[in-house]
Amino acid sequence: MQRYLAIDYGTVRVGLAISDPLGLIATGFKTLNHKSKTMDEIAIKISEIIEEQGITDLILGLPKRTDGIVGEKEQLTRDFAEILESATGLKPILYDERYTTVIANQFMNKTGVSPKRKKEIVDQVAAEILLQNYLEKHIR
Repeated sequence: MQRYLAIDYGTVRVGLAISDPLGLIATGFKTLNHKSKTMDEIAIKISEIIEEQGITDLILGLPKRTDGIVGEKEQLTRDFAEILESATGLKPILYDERYTTVIANQFMNKTGVSPKRKKEIVDQVAAEILLQNYLEKHIR
């Protein structure tokens, strides 16, 4: 069985979502505060989660620009992917995350999530959307 962890990497927060043990359904898992932590510290925390949850595969959201130019956020994410692989022993699958945060915000607006709660979980919901998209396209 494969168990996936999706990561919506940001410079302030890192959203995480995990799949069920069959690798079919994505569920928001946790949001890590990145503001005062280094990439290495975040990677170590993710490594602990991988071990605790029996994760076999990593999906790392890649913030691509619509014009195809590699932007600063994409390069930071690629740098984090290398650190993450070193810390976990798993090579992250870089997966286009364009519009996942927009979709997450729209979903939470429609469902009446409070602004304070939305800020706390938007990255986690974006990771859940990212993972569900990946699972539907590549696993089923």
